Amino acid sequence: MTSTGTGTGVSTAAKRKRRSSWSSDTLSELGLSGGQQRIVVVIGVVVAVLAAAFGLTLVVNWIGGSNPPAGLPENDVLGHPRPVTYQGWPSLKEFGPIADRKADAPALTVAEIFGAKSLRVVSPVRQPAASPSPQPTATASPAVAQQPLTLRRVATKLDTSCASAVWGEGLIELLSDGGCTQAVRGLYASVDGTYVAQYTLFNLADQQSADEVVHELATLHRGAWTVPLTSDKAAFNGYSEASGQAMGHYAGLVWVGRVDGAEPTAADDFVSVTLAMRDVEKALFKRIVTVSGVQPIRVAPAPSGQSTAQPSEAPPTSPKPSISP
Repeated sequence: MTSTGTGTGVSTAAKRKRRSSWSSDTLSELGLSGGQQRIVVVIGVVVAVLAAAFGLTLVVNWIGGSNPPAGLPENDVLGHPRPVTYQGWPSLKEFGPIADRKADAPALTVAEIFGAKSLRVVSPVRQPAASPSPQPTATASPAVAQQPLTLRRVATKLDTSCASAVWGEGLIELLSDGGCTQAVRGLYASVDGTYVAQYTLFNLADQQSADEVVHELATLHRGAWTVPLTSDKAAFNGYSEASGQAMGHYAGLVWVGRVDGAEPTAADDFVSVTLAMRDVEKALFKRIVTVSGVQPIRVAPAPSGQSTAQPSEAPPTSPKPSISP
C-alpha cells in the first residue's frame, strides 16, 4: 500500500504535523536514570511543541466554521454513530524506532494502554459566562469560574480481530491489508456528565500502513468507523468529532462528543478533551525507549528502613512552543 498524504484539512505540501502531549512526570516510574530521562525528554519536548500546532489547527477550523457538508448525517444508514468531522496526521520521524512491528513485537494489552482510571484535561473546559452589561449593577451575575475537567474510564476492550472493532467494508479491508492484528479501545466519560470520548489504537504491520489508515479515514469516516463501546455512564449520540494520528506502526483515533449529542458551543472545548485522551499514548513512548536500547534501571529492594531511590534530576525546561499551521 502507498500512503498518499495527510488527513482532511491538512495538505501534503504544507506537511502540517502534530504530536501528542507527553510530560516527563512518569519517567522515574519507568525506572530510568537521570541520563536516560534526558534522552526521553528530548523526544517529549518535540512532541509537546507539535501538540500545540495540532490544537491550533482544531481551534482554527472550529472558529472558521469547518462544518460538514449539508445533509451529512451523524449516523450511517444502519444507525452506526460516526464523527461528523475528522482530521488525520501521518507519523513523524521520532517514531522511527517503532516504524515496523518486527522491531516492536510484544502485543498490546489493555492495562498498558488504558491503565489510568482517569485522565485530567490540561486546559480547563470553558464555562458559560454572564452576558456583558453596559454598566455594573448589583444584580449582575459574575462570570462562572473555569473548572478543571476529569475523564473517567468506563469501558475497555481488546480485539485480536480488528474487523470486530470497526464497521464499514472499506475500513475493514484497509485494516486487513495493513496487517492489523489488534484493536484496543477505551471509553471515557467526563465526571460532570458532559462529554464522552473513545480512544482506539490499531496495531498494524508498519508505518506505511498506519499512515494510510489515518489518511484514508478522511473520506472513509463518512461510511465507516470504530464501533463504540457501551456503558451506562455515557454513549455517543448525535454530533461528534474525531482525529487520527499515525505513530510508527500504530494508528490512534480519538473520538469526542457531548453526551447529549449537541454540537459544541463556546462553553465547550473539544480540543482539550482530545489532548487529554492522547495521554494514553505514553505507553508508546515507553516502547520507543525499549526499542531504542535504553534499558530501565532495576533497583534492588532496600533493607527495612532504608531507601535506594536515586535523586531525580530536574527535567529541562520546555521551550515555549512555536505554532506552525
